[in-house]
Amino acid sequence: MTRFVLVCAAILQATIAPAADWPQWMGPERNDVWAETGIVDQFPSAGLAFRWRVPIHGGFAGPAVADGKVYVTDYVRASGDDKPAPTRRNELKGQERVICLDARSGQEIWSHAYDCDYTISYPAGPRCTPTVSGGKVYTLGAMGDLLCLDAATGQVAWSANLPAAYSAPVPLWGYAGHPLVYKSLLICMAGGDGSAVVAFQKDTGKEVWRALSTPEIGYSPPTLIQAGGATQLLIFHGKSINSLNPDTGELYWSEPLATAYGMSIMAPQQAGDYLLAGGHNNRSLGLKLDTSMPAAEVAWRGSRTLGLAPVSGTPIVSDGVAYGIDGNGLFRAVRVATGERLWATPKPVNGRDGERGPNEGATFVTRNGDRYFIFGENGELVIAHLTPERYEELSRTKLLDPVGVGLGRKVVWSHPAYADRCVFARNDQEIVCASLAAEQ
Repeated sequence: MTRFVLVCAAILQATIAPAADWPQWMGPERNDVWAETGIVDQFPSAGLAFRWRVPIHGGFAGPAVADGKVYVTDYVRASGDDKPAPTRRNELKGQERVICLDARSGQEIWSHAYDCDYTISYPAGPRCTPTVSGGKVYTLGAMGDLLCLDAATGQVAWSANLPAAYSAPVPLWGYAGHPLVYKSLLICMAGGDGSAVVAFQKDTGKEVWRALSTPEIGYSPPTLIQAGGATQLLIFHGKSINSLNPDTGELYWSEPLATAYGMSIMAPQQAGDYLLAGGHNNRSLGLKLDTSMPAAEVAWRGSRTLGLAPVSGTPIVSDGVAYGIDGNGLFRAVRVATGERLWATPKPVNGRDGERGPNEGATFVTRNGDRYFIFGENGELVIAHLTPERYEELSRTKLLDPVGVGLGRKVVWSHPAYADRCVFARNDQEIVCASLAAEQ
């Protein structure tokens, strides 16, 4: 009898899908795909079941979830005026923190704080989601403090201040390009002459290569694609989109794409043999990728009636169509190969139909099976079907209060994490975990 029970238990264990991690910005593959099953089709009418809520301080950095732990960063202001204005640098004194919580209970496991005076606009806190890899957690603060910490204990393995190391100006809105782990490298946007992007040995912090010069490194993260028979590292800074060899920093190709105010923010998105990138003030671009070598040519350039130019949030691509928020707050479907706009609605952002959305609104879009979870800047979470023909909303619920200030309105501007059949999300006052499991 005992042997029978053990066999049954082994079979059951083998058939239960393991809980998925969300170890970095936009998930395991940085493509905003959430692979877990057993997820709700509709939100409960009484609202989500919250596992825990934990107070934190300000920040735009979303959480990362790995090995039963949640990693998030924030800023504890000691003095200074933190009221944001679009192009004014605020001067604050305070500390940035890296916090590790238990994913099941929210209980703090460790935290690491360091003095960090801000001289940036919109100084709520750090922008970059922690990256967890190989027992280490990598964080990049708003003023360019790059840290490698032991993921279990929080002990600092190595650190660097990018502005000091590379004689680089701090971007107006702070460092925002989420660090990328590639093989044995940690690739970061740094700045300075010839060092717009720098690759470090991820275990020691030793520089391996540096590349590119630009007056504005922008806010877009280093991004990998497979095209032309090679792995290509895409660097979308304030003046152009560039393809590099990620092992050496060698330039493959470059195409001008100057966004207003250097606001290159989205990660370039691939759709087969085409590539989409865009930024502030309707500046967008479609590229045709060469299939035989790392090269590209312009397929189309965006305008007020063509393309997609996000200011906040990276679009998601499915079957050649990009779905995401445009600079005018409209959530659009755009065909990547041609830039053709298929439909638009502000509803994912503000819950209303109409012709206009919130100026420079934000949405964060994640695919789960054949539907999408969309977290809007109003703090609401939506389940929807997205097709080339229409936006079909299936369910909507309140996740967080929008307590941050953005362009005169209350907003939440941080990407949630999806792991262990839960959503983990933060605003400037708390981080929460809510169950999305079909069976509670």
